[in-house]
Amino acid sequence: MHVALRPRSGCLVLCLCLSAFTLLLQSLWVPLEITSEERAGRSPEEQEQGHRGVGFRRLAIRLEALSTQVQRLSRDRDVTQLTRDDLSLLLQSFRKDQLNLARLMEKELKRVSMRLDHLSRHQHHQPNTPSPPEALLHTGPNEKCEVPTDQAYPMCAEKVEFLRARWQSDPCYAFYGVDGTTCSILTYLSQIEDFCPPLPGRNHSALPWHQKLHSYTKANIRTDLSPLHAAISNNSGPALNFIRSRVERMSERWIQAAERMRQSSNKTDSTQMKVLLYPGALAGSVGQRFEALVERGGPLGELVQWADLSASLTILGHNITFSTSQQQLHSLIGAVPGRGSCPIQRPLTFDLIYTDYHGLAHLQGAMGLAFKHYQCRFRILDSFGTEPAFNLGSYARSHGHKTLWGSWGLQPLQYMTMFPHTPDNSFLGFVSEEAVKEGVREEELEPDTYKKDRIAVVYGKQDYMWKGKSEYVEVISEELETHATVYQPSGLASNLPSFIRNHGLLTQEHFLQLLRRAKVFVGLGFPYEGPAPIEAIALGCVFLQPRFDPAHSSDNNDFYKGKPTTRQISSQHPYAEKFIGKPHVWTVDVSNKTEVREAVRAILSTEVKPFTPREFTCEGMLERVREYIAHQDFCSKSLPTWPPECALRVHLGPLGQSCDSVCRRSSLVCEPALFHHLNTPAGFARLKLGCSSTRQEVNHLFPAYSPWGQHCGLQQEPLLFSCAGSDLSQRRLCPCRAHLPGQVALSPDCLL
Repeated sequence: MHVALRPRSGCLVLCLCLSAFTLLLQSLWVPLEITSEERAGRSPEEQEQGHRGVGFRRLAIRLEALSTQVQRLSRDRDVTQLTRDDLSLLLQSFRKDQLNLARLMEKELKRVSMRLDHLSRHQHHQPNTPSPPEALLHTGPNEKCEVPTDQAYPMCAEKVEFLRARWQSDPCYAFYGVDGTTCSILTYLSQIEDFCPPLPGRNHSALPWHQKLHSYTKANIRTDLSPLHAAISNNSGPALNFIRSRVERMSERWIQAAERMRQSSNKTDSTQMKVLLYPGALAGSVGQRFEALVERGGPLGELVQWADLSASLTILGHNITFSTSQQQLHSLIGAVPGRGSCPIQRPLTFDLIYTDYHGLAHLQGAMGLAFKHYQCRFRILDSFGTEPAFNLGSYARSHGHKTLWGSWGLQPLQYMTMFPHTPDNSFLGFVSEEAVKEGVREEELEPDTYKKDRIAVVYGKQDYMWKGKSEYVEVISEELETHATVYQPSGLASNLPSFIRNHGLLTQEHFLQLLRRAKVFVGLGFPYEGPAPIEAIALGCVFLQPRFDPAHSSDNNDFYKGKPTTRQISSQHPYAEKFIGKPHVWTVDVSNKTEVREAVRAILSTEVKPFTPREFTCEGMLERVREYIAHQDFCSKSLPTWPPECALRVHLGPLGQSCDSVCRRSSLVCEPALFHHLNTPAGFARLKLGCSSTRQEVNHLFPAYSPWGQHCGLQQEPLLFSCAGSDLSQRRLCPCRAHLPGQVALSPDCLL
């Protein structure tokens, strides 16, 4: 049977055949495209799929390239040289057995490819994209370019093939001047991505990460927050209004702390950093959902931390930029239009970028190939922490630690937590509200400064938090007038008992006024580890909270399930329980009415003064942030030197204990930056341990000693040095250090 086909119809049929065959091959090897709405926990290791292979893979790339060209030519030209015989031969080849299919297709496609390449040289194509940078000038369409063979650039040919097929998949390629021709692709790969050798007469000086950064200036302590007000003035919405209001309310305390630090500081001049603050949770579609929650009693702890970090950096004299716009992020870091497949245009102008997990995904998408080069400058605000076993993607997958979060392969100390619960990360913290101004002596206070009304305020702004808690709260209400600040939409049934006096959702100022009157701040068990209990204690309240037995963890609790931590949470607020304790914090079994009643009566019979740990004061946070910026250098390839080795206190843990617990037992802190001093055979000799054998292994429990057989294990992957983790067969070598009173993040040997 003979079928008459017009030239244009023939092109369309060929295009359909090529597309179908390409899909078949891609199902075998081509990774799925990553969407712009990437999950925050997806790691670069998972997002970057390699483009290697032979056989079907190369054929699939060429098929996709030819399909693109056929579509373009059939659309733009009415004349084509493809004949009915050509199509017939191609269709017959599709019916051959699978072993001969690739060989026949490759032979035939070479002939068709030559015709299409000939046609494309006469086709003038103008992509509808911005003009490429002046530095990227490629040869004209009539100039022949051959793919070079250079052992120093082994992936050049493969990248050329890939871009022939995929150059239209991201507008950033056209922005840099790629138009599908070999010449434009080679120019791009030699000047922008560094995969091909320089073209004649050009070098790699234009590569963004080969250029020098700005010149440095001195950072002077400021007693004025006007630069911060200017930085956040262009942002709006409920979340930013909260941040702005908190900064304004606490500005006097920040300025007083700055003046005292300026007078007492014996530090040498520090360098002014250019800092980008990008709360990714407030950007894009995630930001819209977060903003809606803020107005309905949603979490404010992260906003407290962002406000106080911004103020700290401003007071310390750094130059900050604050943004909650995903679109603005592209221009701030010099990202080109598109989906992030191309590197940024210029050297990154920021010395530090503070963001969160969502912002990390946004940065990876916008920065493309530059992401790994600059990721040492990131600092991730991570409320609950990320342990090393979850941080390294390959290790997490192979050892059952894979979660939606983690797997970014950063230095664990780049994650900055709200409380010092995970020593593998850096404790950033926040500043607590206080009943009296900093620096005021107790004898200067009015007699009624600590006087409290006989009321309790319940910690829980959303109705679901009260479910099943009526009997517990009722016991408290027998002794105290009980107040709540719960957001309640009209028309919905409530879990609040009738005896509760609900004020509805209060502004932060009015909520603090209520706490100043209250004797007791009552925890319901959730939310976990928020800033409110610390602020209540600082305002003279006693925090009454539930004990968890068994402890909550990712094994038995939906909230912690998927979090990149193995911590066991013994109460609603472990920091308050362990670092503050009685008389300010009482932890009880809420199912035991007698224990709850006795605790409330004991609290009422005790005069409790406001208390704020130094690490939650303005000065404490300024001190901590200053030391981090001065000493934490994650871009250096050398071993950590801060804290100094003289701070090291070596402990050998018992079987089945983590270094975190081993150091705490001696009133010390585990310091992961000191692990490398123990990770040598001399480290075992230091503890008088005889090793029958010594092996290196990628294991987050190492360095460790196994008494059965006297085996000594050294850590092979520095990213896995971890204070967390334990095993009944291993005794861990633990680097402990002392800490300043009320400042667990800093060693007495650190403040030099």
